[in-house]
Amino acid sequence: MKPRVFVTRKVYPQAVAILQEDFIVDYRDTYEVADPDTLKRKLLLADGIVCQLTDSITAELLALAPKLKVVSQVAVGYDNIDVDAATARGIVVTNTPGVLTESTADLTLALILSVARRVPEAERYLRCGSWKRWDIDLLAGIDLNGKTLGIVGMGRIGQAVARRAQGFSMRILYSAPTPLPPALGDELRAQHVPLRMLLQQSDFVTLHVPYRESTHHLIGVDELAVMKRGAFLINTSRGSIVHEAALVAALEEKMLSGAGLDVFEHEPKVHQGLLALDNVVLLPHIGSATIATRTRMCTLAAENCAAVLKGERPKNPVNPGVLR
Repeated sequence: MKPRVFVTRKVYPQAVAILQEDFIVDYRDTYEVADPDTLKRKLLLADGIVCQLTDSITAELLALAPKLKVVSQVAVGYDNIDVDAATARGIVVTNTPGVLTESTADLTLALILSVARRVPEAERYLRCGSWKRWDIDLLAGIDLNGKTLGIVGMGRIGQAVARRAQGFSMRILYSAPTPLPPALGDELRAQHVPLRMLLQQSDFVTLHVPYRESTHHLIGVDELAVMKRGAFLINTSRGSIVHEAALVAALEEKMLSGAGLDVFEHEPKVHQGLLALDNVVLLPHIGSATIATRTRMCTLAAENCAAVLKGERPKNPVNPGVLR
């Protein structure tokens, strides 16, 4: 009998077609998130699962999946999956890095421009009928040219943001556990500095680190307190990297000029304090949301799943130690 793959939620049809070539595909063609009982029932028979950030793949769930060989995530991040429990059971976990780099970097720059030039605020002002005349300081923002951009995390996306920032003649600082190779650092015109120095000197701070226990509330009360007065915080990585309540307080006290957020601590819930602020741009986790990128994320997840079930090495193993 062919191996069985459970696809938890709606994906682009090209991914389903890839899986249907060699496997029985149990596809939930719905936007609704599967509840725990549904996941348990489906995984009893599944050899592979293609899941999304909204699916909680816990140790308890994995223990009830006797045939499972691969958990293929349609995302770069995988904090919704208990990787240690999967590894202990010899289950391969895969993700989809690389394909969303440029789209997420584009959105990061869009957020930077939006908060700097007050774009959403200006549109709301016009739409509600408040615009009566041209005034010299009407919705005046700030230039990017010559400002300092601090990039926290200098992986693929951080580097792509740095390349875009060069077009605005921004000074670029970055904080990362390991400095870039000198040639790459020179190409990006980026200076490696400690996080505290980056926060103190940057007009814009943008976050591009994975979510780990070590990065939980990486930007908290102390970090917000040392940020440059009037700076902006941008987050397109994971919501829990920022202490949201502390960010709200910093914005209310006007320690910061604003923020641009695509991710939140308790998605899809958004802190009420953020919703009440005009100087915050809030987006519903659309960093990778272009048709081309989301399609490729789905097909890559399908390819990773198929490779494992065929006894081949997947392109993007998260826990390569379980591969034979």
